[in-house]
Amino acid sequence: MQEHTAAPSIPGQSQQIMSLVAHGTATTRAELAKALGLAPSTVSLRIGELTNLGILVEDGTGVSKGGRKPRLLRLGEDHGQILTADLGSRHVRLGRFSLTGKLMSTHSVQVSIEQGPEATLTAIQEAWAHISADAGLERQGLRGVGIGLPGPVSVQAGTVQLPSRMPAWAGFPVRDWLEDKLGLPVVVDNDANLSALGEHHASLGPKQHSITVKAGTAIGAGIIVGGQLHRGATGAAGDVTHTRVSAAKDEPCTCGNMGCLETIASGAGLVRQLQRQGLPVSTTADVLELVHRADPLASTALRTAGTHLGEVLATIVNFFNPDSLFLTGHMASSELFIAAVRSRVYEGCHPLMTQKLHIGAATTGPDCGLHGAAYLVLNRILSELGAAA
Repeated sequence: MQEHTAAPSIPGQSQQIMSLVAHGTATTRAELAKALGLAPSTVSLRIGELTNLGILVEDGTGVSKGGRKPRLLRLGEDHGQILTADLGSRHVRLGRFSLTGKLMSTHSVQVSIEQGPEATLTAIQEAWAHISADAGLERQGLRGVGIGLPGPVSVQAGTVQLPSRMPAWAGFPVRDWLEDKLGLPVVVDNDANLSALGEHHASLGPKQHSITVKAGTAIGAGIIVGGQLHRGATGAAGDVTHTRVSAAKDEPCTCGNMGCLETIASGAGLVRQLQRQGLPVSTTADVLELVHRADPLASTALRTAGTHLGEVLATIVNFFNPDSLFLTGHMASSELFIAAVRSRVYEGCHPLMTQKLHIGAATTGPDCGLHGAAYLVLNRILSELGAAA
């Protein structure tokens, strides 16, 4: 099992400093050292790196408690930006961030992962170019890009591995291909992992634990332990979509097995079920539109899907005991679905596990994956800066 008790990495320390300064919790070197439990020399080194990037600036002096007055810190103006993408089966959501982590703009573009990696990534690259042009952003103003993919990702290789929904992408060098085209640092990760990172750092502290479930065409989950992403031994931690459940019986799944959670609790599963009942649906959005119109068949199907997902998540909550369980993705836009998940988790968990548990929609909404991608890009920038120091 991975250890999570080590001191924060260089990027982790820098991210925590930025967060404390941004929220006004600590605005001097002494306050930051005390809040983080780090040596003053370490804090000064991290601050030096952040001021060199223009992320932090010294602005004024605080009240002296004996000796020189401390210099106050604040977030700086933009000295570069980050572009991100959260790829789904039929569309990609794009974001533009400042180096301080502020989301500047979002866009959505229709794509199809079935067209293969080169065609899809070219479309994303072109969309990023339009976003940059609209913002008056020159190439030298970009510091890096990050992309989330709807399948298991080898972070070290920057490739998709054993994908059930995007077989043409297996082994394709996504990171290297984009870096060659863009000439920028690129980070690639699973979309649910990025959603978990983005939502956790927007809503919780660095020592807390959370699970973020992305319920859309398929179902994925990201696990955060003590503020750090847990990928597992093979990078597949959180892939609950292929958990076998008795209610799915012998329903065939895209992974080649039968009876997976995905077949009865995902958007694709709901579309298939409702089509069998004669409803004219082809996407998860179609299903949600029927639910919005109070269609009884669609509403019952969505509520049942939430119950099935909640049953699997109850086991995970009992084992992991997180502070929060966040839901995102198309299906999480329905309170009916969230209520069904919440009810089943509370019903299936020991009271101690749910005593302080928060279950609800992600506060960052559909942008949580974009926030997570920006977080990792900035981590890479800071890591390379630290290695060069």
